Amino acid sequence: MAANRRTKKTSAPAKAPKTGPAVPSRRRDKGVLARLMYGLAVVGVWGAFAGVVGLAYLAHDLPDLGNLAPPGTGERAILIKAADGSTLVRSGPIYGDWIDFEAMPDTLIRAFLAVEDRSFFEHGGVDGKGLARAAFTNIREGRVLSGGSTITQQLAKNLFLTSDRTIRRKAQELLLAFWLEQKFRKDQILTLYLNRVYFGGGAYGIDAAARKYFGHSARRLTIGEAALLAGLVKAPSRLAPHINPEGAWERARVVLSAMVDGGVLSLKAAAAISDKPPAIIPDRAGVHVRYFTDWIETESMRLLGKRAMGQSMIIYTTLDPDTQLKAAHALESSLADEGKTHNANQGALVATDHDGAVRAMVGGRHYGSSQFNRAVQAQRQPGSAFKLFSYLAAMEMGVRPSDVYRDEPIRVGTWSPKNYTGRFDGEMTVREAFARSINTIAVKVAEETGRKRVAAMAKRLGISTPVEPLASLPLGTEEVRLIDLTSAYATVANGGHAADPYGIVEITTLSGEVLYRLPPRRPITVLARPLARDMAEMLTAVIGWGSGKQAKIGRPAAGKSGTSQDSRDAVFVGFTSDLTAAVWVGNDDSTAMKGVTGGSLPARIWGRFMTAAHQGLPPRPLLIDAELFEAGARGQDRRGRATAGTLP
Repeated sequence: MAANRRTKKTSAPAKAPKTGPAVPSRRRDKGVLARLMYGLAVVGVWGAFAGVVGLAYLAHDLPDLGNLAPPGTGERAILIKAADGSTLVRSGPIYGDWIDFEAMPDTLIRAFLAVEDRSFFEHGGVDGKGLARAAFTNIREGRVLSGGSTITQQLAKNLFLTSDRTIRRKAQELLLAFWLEQKFRKDQILTLYLNRVYFGGGAYGIDAAARKYFGHSARRLTIGEAALLAGLVKAPSRLAPHINPEGAWERARVVLSAMVDGGVLSLKAAAAISDKPPAIIPDRAGVHVRYFTDWIETESMRLLGKRAMGQSMIIYTTLDPDTQLKAAHALESSLADEGKTHNANQGALVATDHDGAVRAMVGGRHYGSSQFNRAVQAQRQPGSAFKLFSYLAAMEMGVRPSDVYRDEPIRVGTWSPKNYTGRFDGEMTVREAFARSINTIAVKVAEETGRKRVAAMAKRLGISTPVEPLASLPLGTEEVRLIDLTSAYATVANGGHAADPYGIVEITTLSGEVLYRLPPRRPITVLARPLARDMAEMLTAVIGWGSGKQAKIGRPAAGKSGTSQDSRDAVFVGFTSDLTAAVWVGNDDSTAMKGVTGGSLPARIWGRFMTAAHQGLPPRPLLIDAELFEAGARGQDRRGRATAGTLP
């Protein structure tokens, strides 16, 4: 039992830990502090190193701050001249006088500071609050949208930097802004800024802008004019008042409101100014001429190819400013009077000489809000104006204007064309069917002649867009350009010679070196003269007693109307002995108009324009100049002598 009993071991007493002398708390604190100081020193050194590297990265490609190039340096300058030698458009840098700070109107300075930088005289180049707001916006959107730039920062960008919206470029802008604030006084910075900032239309500096838009020095700016110019800086190209007067003045009202908020203009004065926008000097041929000059710039690129890249030049054109103004007035006044009633919101007009020289081009109603050129870029259905090609192809195959056809129901495959009137009038001559725009007979004639011949005739006379030989082709269902349609009718007007449209006569460098000169245009016969004469007589009947009666102008004239399905497009094209013109009316979104046919609103616009364009010109018979074109095609003048520049 004793063997089974276990004895309980007692634990030995625990050894007390060894203890040394106590460490004073002051010594421990010094050690921690030393380590902290060392860590901060390391961080500081590396931070300074990173800062130096960052500054070097930002500054390594900054421009030479001591060598400021003039504003606009390196920009391409283009002068586009009218046929009379006047300047239509000048693109590229335009400069005025340097205006010292003391000579600047106080209202000008107040307007700019109110809308661009209210704390200009308080900050050191950067507005912290504005920068914070901009940074928050950019972080929220994930890209650089807002700059929060002060006038000093804007000057830094205009002087030295590009307009790229990147974080790096913004940081460089800040560095340069601080440098400018150290180097210049506030009045000097503001003077530099106002004499170099861009105001649209090629104008750099406040004086160039004042002279371009108002016709006088910046020293004489009124409050309204100053507000308008101050508002342009935000978007100078879009708001340039000679292009977009409504947008420019809307922005000017924002400036006036900012001046009221800043306490530098009374509410009563702002309200009075807001109702009276300053007069803008109009372009020589009106703002609508920009459709033509845009086309001319595109054409110059086509003609010169790589030589046009970066090349400053003078382009001499065919446009007649007086005819251009009359074209713009006829289109705009007619649409202003009738457009809303008929849901017709857009239009275009092209007028050419009978050899194709463009004398007027209006590509739309408001260039400032839409630069799309409906005379050149748009492709729309010409409706019955396309019947010109169907009947020319048929007449070339032997059909005569006096031949008789029956207006009756017909079927081509599964398609049955209908007349606009909804009825069928039995037998009539080709001349009458054309004048009254009878669809059934036009389709019959095209089917007998062959659709491919009709399509080929359209291409021969200058239609550059695709033309498919569809059954509905003679009714104008294939889309064409208005300028091509004008060219085709000009071919008939000149007796049957190609009238390819052109607008450039010569291009030179600014120093006078010729880059391009229009080669001698020897007429190319594309229609027999008797065929052109017969068609001209049929087109005369359209205006005399057919579907184009509303285009009568009191002198010999010929033309054809056209209306697409549901009145989505309506055109009138015609000519006199002096001019060929085409008018299109419709909507950009192809919505239907109300009660508009080619023989109504477009015909009236055509008549209004042609009446004005022929003022002072004696009435002459149609095709009276056909012999001149015929002689040119043979390489002879009016007396049968060989002409210079013609092929042997």
